Amino acid sequence: MVINNIALFVSAMGLCVAFLWLIKPLACRVGLVDHPGGRKLHKRATPLIGGIAIFCAFFLLLLTLNLSLGEWRAFFFASAVVFIVGMLDDFQETPTWARFAAQIAASLLIVFWGGVKLESLGALFSHQEVLLGMFVIPFSIFSCVGVINATNMLDGLDGLAGGLLLIFFTALLGLSWRAGLVLDTKILLLLCGSLVGFLLFNFRFTGGRTASVFLGDAGSLFLGLAVTWFLIRFTQEPLNVLRPITAIWLFALPIMDTVAIMTRRVMLGRSPFSPDREHFHHILRVAGYSARASVFIILGISLFTTTIGLLGEWADVPEFIMFYGFLLLFVMYFWGMQHAWKVMKALHRMREHQVSAVTGEGDGASV
Repeated sequence: MVINNIALFVSAMGLCVAFLWLIKPLACRVGLVDHPGGRKLHKRATPLIGGIAIFCAFFLLLLTLNLSLGEWRAFFFASAVVFIVGMLDDFQETPTWARFAAQIAASLLIVFWGGVKLESLGALFSHQEVLLGMFVIPFSIFSCVGVINATNMLDGLDGLAGGLLLIFFTALLGLSWRAGLVLDTKILLLLCGSLVGFLLFNFRFTGGRTASVFLGDAGSLFLGLAVTWFLIRFTQEPLNVLRPITAIWLFALPIMDTVAIMTRRVMLGRSPFSPDREHFHHILRVAGYSARASVFIILGISLFTTTIGLLGEWADVPEFIMFYGFLLLFVMYFWGMQHAWKVMKALHRMREHQVSAVTGEGDGASV
């Protein structure tokens, strides 16, 4: 059993690498590349094929599993919907409404066809379980779309999205294996193996090496759907692999960053979906950290929150304590984000004044 699982992981990694090698020249020829400029930090046109390779490796190896996949049909169809729309967006930017329509359609598929929906939030406020009742469907769809977008916003630095998702899916893999869920374990192995194969091309293993491929919207939307599928599936009946609050801790950093950045945009009178360079990784870059160091810092924080969530789950810490702990962490994070930008702006103003003063003195001396 263990040997078969290792073989499955290695096969997913190898097949993803093979697809990346094969597709990369074609992507450059057909224009499936991300060009530098604007808010983008990379300096050369980079193929947007990471998601395509992950998706193809994942689904091809699914066909080799000698297990019934009937209950997963909704997930497969929903994945195809967001993947196709994401790939179209990678070729040529699609309207925001089209991306949201695809995400809502995919959410409807997994909620109504797959039966994967949020009916309970656990005992968040006391020992009493919070049941959603008549709000099950709208809250489930809202959560699905929210998590998909939170995942989509991760792809800002080389290795960041892939690294964070690998930590998340690895944690779920351990929980699934511990619970004896054979099919879920194999599917998570495929996702983890494919992500490792992608990171071989995307992660900055040395300071001077940059990513040779990017994930693209096709990959981030597909993986975002996988995140929300497993989060809901594992926290609800009949599986109940983990408590809902633990799921939040496992995906804490993407959730906090997305909520904080959207709240900040609304407070500034902008659309919550308007693009900018105000995410946590942007702050780290402005603070002077290299891209590689910034990724390691963020991955370290994600490992910390994941560990807290797992320890709270295994130690059976009351859910309301874990919930209020998360709220406290979010308040600290939001406060830090707000003040970090003020500090950065103040430092920039000081530097500008210093440069102006030096320039002025130089001009005076020359006269």
